[in-house]
Amino acid sequence: MYKPKIYVEKDKSDIQSFIENNPLAIITGVAKDGRPVASQVPLIFDEHQQNLQGHVMKNTAHYKAFAENPEVLAVFSGPNAYISASWYKHVSAASTWNYMSVQVHGKLKFLNHTEFEKMMKRFTLKFENNDVDSPTYYENLPIDYREQHMKAIAGFEIDITSLDATFKLSQDKDEESFQNIINELKQKSYKEQWLASEMQRNSKK
Repeated sequence: MYKPKIYVEKDKSDIQSFIENNPLAIITGVAKDGRPVASQVPLIFDEHQQNLQGHVMKNTAHYKAFAENPEVLAVFSGPNAYISASWYKHVSAASTWNYMSVQVHGKLKFLNHTEFEKMMKRFTLKFENNDVDSPTYYENLPIDYREQHMKAIAGFEIDITSLDATFKLSQDKDEESFQNIINELKQKSYKEQWLASEMQRNSKK
């Protein structure tokens, strides 16, 4: 991971918040034949256990790879945007790309049925905005549907062995260039506007 000191994020609460706001991660592993495999999977951070939890479909290439080799890498990506050197006070540097990313290395372990049910309650409650009356909250789903669904997927947790966060937000630019970048991004799409907001927030730390 590209991580010059100026871009490295060390604030644990900010990293956790980033994961919570960008839960769809890419999990990569290595299959038995040595080929890399990857899957996009929403993950939740368990603050008590200090691990990540999620689920995957059974009998897929990535499920088999995770079962054979528990070493995985989860990559969380946030807003990103092209930064033109024409926005700098002095055009004396190359254009670049700003982005926010968190990479988590860990060991994946599949959950038993009881553990999986507990995770699914937390999972659905979180994404249903803590609405216990939602018809798609786990405990409100028909029992037959739940049991059938649980047979097709496997719950897991990832014990974190290392965590790296790079928030590349023009920290190396002078104040005028920094503000110019924010102003330019605010005129673009939602993704760029989101990045501009993160730049402003980061500058106030």
